[in-house]
Amino acid sequence: MDLLIGTGNAGKLNEYRVLLADVPVRLLVLRDVGLAEMSVAETGGTVEANARIKALAYSQASGLLTLADDTGLMVDALGGAPGVDAAYYGGPGLTMAQRRARLLDALADVPDERRTARFVCVIILANPATGELVTVQGTCEGHIARAEAEGEYGFGYDALFIPQGYDRPWSQLPPEDKNRISHRGQAARQIVPWLRRLAEASAAAEP
Repeated sequence: MDLLIGTGNAGKLNEYRVLLADVPVRLLVLRDVGLAEMSVAETGGTVEANARIKALAYSQASGLLTLADDTGLMVDALGGAPGVDAAYYGGPGLTMAQRRARLLDALADVPDERRTARFVCVIILANPATGELVTVQGTCEGHIARAEAEGEYGFGYDALFIPQGYDRPWSQLPPEDKNRISHRGQAARQIVPWLRRLAEASAAAEP
C-alpha cells in the first residue's frame, strides 16, 4: 500500500522513515508524485487545523492515502509563542539559525525555572477514497536551554529544546532516543495501528 508523506521537510521525512519502518506501506514523498512544487498555505491558526489543511490538500491532489502533520513549540514564558508559527518565528526570510537566535533573545532575562516549553505534534491521515480523516496528537514537555548546543542530530529547534528528564537537547540525543519520547514519535505510534489495518484491507482486496 502506498502512503504519501505530505511534507518537504527533510528532517521530518527521515524521522517518518524510521518511525514507520515496520509498517507494510511504501512511503512516497511529494516529488515522487509530482507535487514537490505544490504550495499549501498553513492558515488554520492551530496545529490541528494546519495538519488537516495539508493532509486534505495533498491527498486530494495525489489521490493517495496521505499522512501530514503540523508541530508547535509552546514556550510558557512567551505566552505560548512561537506556537503554531514556530517555523516562521521572527518573520519571513530568516534561516532556522536566526529563528533560534530570536527565541534565545526573547528569553534572555528569563530564569531557568521559567523556561518551560513543550512540543505538540498533530498527525492527520487522510483517505481520499473514503473521505475519512484520522487525527492523533503527541506532546513532549521540556525547557529551552540558555544557549544553542552543538550536536550532530535533529533539525529546527532541536539544539535548544531539552526534553523533560534529560540534561541534553535533542541535537545531542541519538535519533532512537528522540523518537522514543518525542511529540512526533508519540503521535506516529498512535497512527501505526490504523496504517496496519488499511494495509491488511488493501492486501485482502487484491485479486
